[in-house]
This record gives sequence, structure tokens and C-alpha cells, in this order.
Amino acid sequence: MYTLVYDGTFEGLLTAVFEIYERKLFHVKLIKGEWRASALFEEVLEIITDENRANRVLRGLRKRLSVACVQRLYIAHMAEMENEENAIVGFIRYAFDADRNIEEDYGNKYVMRISEIIKMVRREKHRMEAFVRFQKLKDETFYSAVEPDFNVLPLLIRHFKDRYADQKWMIYDIKRRYGIYYDLHDTQYISLDFSETSKPTDTITIVSHDELMYQSLWKNYFSSTNIVSRKNTKLHLRHIPKRYWRHLTEKF
Repeated sequence: MYTLVYDGTFEGLLTAVFEIYERKLFHVKLIKGEWRASALFEEVLEIITDENRANRVLRGLRKRLSVACVQRLYIAHMAEMENEENAIVGFIRYAFDADRNIEEDYGNKYVMRISEIIKMVRREKHRMEAFVRFQKLKDETFYSAVEPDFNVLPLLIRHFKDRYADQKWMIYDIKRRYGIYYDLHDTQYISLDFSETSKPTDTITIVSHDELMYQSLWKNYFSSTNIVSRKNTKLHLRHIPKRYWRHLTEKF
């Protein structure tokens, strides 16, 4: 068994696949992080990301898989699910070693696992599209803090750019400490520095006066439309899991 240590990037993962075939390795385990001295009898290889090698693997995948399937592999990796790199590598090796298209071969454990990951990521993406609550700041920018289970911010760009094309907005991922910002023309990735006493969710001092009024109206609306006799907590939690509540204006 060989343990391959890579830098966590998709290019690094593709470089690792190149190394597997070049070195003719069979039993491997891929982990992301920093290389460290291995224990006795453990073979550890440090993978240095190489763009040329990664591109060779990518070109090979494009010959064997559809464009949509290659995109799904990228999304599965981008999800940053712990210890799922090996499912992606297993899928890629199966695609290279098989003499047929394997995209819908759900009898294979790697194909099935990638399908499950994509479903979870897409479900989180749709929830973010529904649960993002913007707050209007004093500089006219609409700001929202989120904490998605998976790294789905890049998948949200098209939806929010199309829906809010006439206003500046920012969606910030608290867990991963980066966000996307739209300036009425283009979107860009940003990172914000918060002081020790402030947090990404502490916006009360920088929101506009109108924003506080609209938040109050929104809360009153939900309160007034609530029918106690028809309350169904289990159904409510199924549609809006509690982990999202802290970022919903009506739940503040």
C-alpha cells in the first residue's frame, strides 16, 4: 500500500493519477496535507502538482468521458468531502482501464459513490439558492453570510448573477473564509479580514437604516402568517434544517 500526499487541488489529484500509472502502483491511498516522514514499513510519496502532467490526464479523461462527467468529477472534488479523494481516483482509474464508457455503470462502487456525492452537492446548492438572506449595507451592497456543508459557492454564481444582475452583492462562506462578490459587471473571489471582536455575521453596525426596517417587516410577516394549530415541526425541519436558521432573517 502506497500513501500519496497531495496539496488538495484538482490539478494535484490529476498529477497523483499520472504518478500512479507512471510508477505502476496498484494499491494506493490518497490524502491531502503536508508530507511527513512515514512510519516503519509505510510507503509515502509526496505528489508535487505538475500542470503538464495534470493536463495529460485531463485530456485522457475527455477522450473517455463526456464533458458533463468530467465536470461532475471536478464538482465532487470541489465539495471537499473528507476522505473522498480515493473514490474520485478510483473512478478515474476505472475509466482509463475499462474498454467502454463507464459513466452509468452503477454496479461499480466508485461510479455509484460519485453519483451520491453529486446528489448531495446539488441538494446543498439548491438549499443555498433558497436560504441565502441578503442584508443591505450602507454602501448599497447586499451581503449574506453562509455556512454550507460543501464548497458550493462557485456553483451559485450563475444563479445569483442572473437573478440580481442590477445590484452589487456578496456571499461569504464563513467555514472556508472566502466569498464571491458581484460589482454589476463581473464576479470575483474575495477574502475578508475580520477583527478579533467582529465576525462575518456581525453586520448590525454597517447595515442601512432601511434594512433594519425591512427585517422587522419580514419577521412580522412570518409571525402574523403563522397558524399555531397547523404547526408541523418535523416537516419544517425537513425542509429547513436547523443548521441554516442562524442565517435566516425570519429566525434571528
